[in-house]
Amino acid sequence: MSFFELPLLSFLEWYIMWYFTMALSGKLTKKLVENLGAGRHGDGNGLYLVVDPSGARRWIVRVVVKGQKNKKGAPLRTDFGLGGADIVTINQARERALEYRRMAKQGLNPRFNVTREIPTFEEVAQQVHIERLPTWKNAKHGQQWINTLRDYAFPKIGRMPIDSIDQPEVMMCLAPIWTEKHETAKRLAQRMKVVLDVARSKGFRSGENPVTLVKEAQVLPKVKVRVKHHKAMAWQDVPAFYAGLTNRNAMAANALRFTCLTGSRTTEVLKMRWEELDFDMGIWTCPAERMKGYEEHRVPLTSQMLEIIEPLKALKSDFVFEGQKRNYPLSNMAMLMLLRRMGVEGVTVHGFRSTFRDWVSETGNGQWEVAERSLSHKVGTKVERAYARSDLLEKRRALMTQWSDFVASAKLNLE
Repeated sequence: MSFFELPLLSFLEWYIMWYFTMALSGKLTKKLVENLGAGRHGDGNGLYLVVDPSGARRWIVRVVVKGQKNKKGAPLRTDFGLGGADIVTINQARERALEYRRMAKQGLNPRFNVTREIPTFEEVAQQVHIERLPTWKNAKHGQQWINTLRDYAFPKIGRMPIDSIDQPEVMMCLAPIWTEKHETAKRLAQRMKVVLDVARSKGFRSGENPVTLVKEAQVLPKVKVRVKHHKAMAWQDVPAFYAGLTNRNAMAANALRFTCLTGSRTTEVLKMRWEELDFDMGIWTCPAERMKGYEEHRVPLTSQMLEIIEPLKALKSDFVFEGQKRNYPLSNMAMLMLLRRMGVEGVTVHGFRSTFRDWVSETGNGQWEVAERSLSHKVGTKVERAYARSDLLEKRRALMTQWSDFVASAKLNLE
């Protein structure tokens, strides 16, 4: 039987099958959807995959609404979001795009005639977490971000549609831990606010953020938080302690000596690489991604610092302070455990920064601003910092030399 001899019903069935096959096929494939770089990638028939610089992927469809004009009198062409590519498959996107085009051809604006699928709070939070992973300082910080929501928000409101969350639901999450775990509660509030803000920006919510409303209403009690400072060694005791470290050959002892002399943070020291060191200029440049303030920090190297690190070149490791595993840095706990083995109680590694600061204040060696810059602290207001471009390197070199001389002064009295 030829095509022209098909019964009418068979012809209609064939045409419907052909129409849907053509409508639901396009240029993109599942593999392309997963691997295409940043930009807008067309699938055909007004459907696009949008890949953000962060790697987040979402579908949009562009339609022209029949009989409707924009302010300039041209046909009304509008883009509509169809959801993230991690949730909406390519075939689902094509089906939704086809539905939107049908409505537009009938003169119906999809914006007012489609019931959108509202995601849950947990779905939006997980998507925000994925989209922001490249912006976090490290993977650990990113995991902590989602863990706070997982532990304190998801059990209560995780399955709720994001548009149904209001002040009572926010209070449900915050109130139980507001006084007992206040710092955690503040972080939870900030992260919930971000999720709800993102949901609003994507059209899943409207109105004021309920987290903001809860804060402004001051319905949660004020909590006085005692600032817990890192336990520090008295600066007068440092030379004798440092002399004891000098007699130890362990890598942890080398790292702890260097930390004492530089006043740097633990991670800044332990993850230091050889390419960060300029021996000719006598400078260690710690990159911004490893600094607490996300700004590059230059540390002047004194003779005592060089005595510690120069012999370590022979190890030919990527890291200056190599751990037990080849080409891996020393463990974060190595220096603290060394303090415990030495019987030094009530002192933390981070506390040596405070020790240095106390020494500067009490001995009158150096100006306040120079000491703060040595600790990579921000000094002054944003406006003041905008005009104060210098990092006072040479003044800091002189101060760090005085500090190094003081710290190592007891070494000569060991015999």
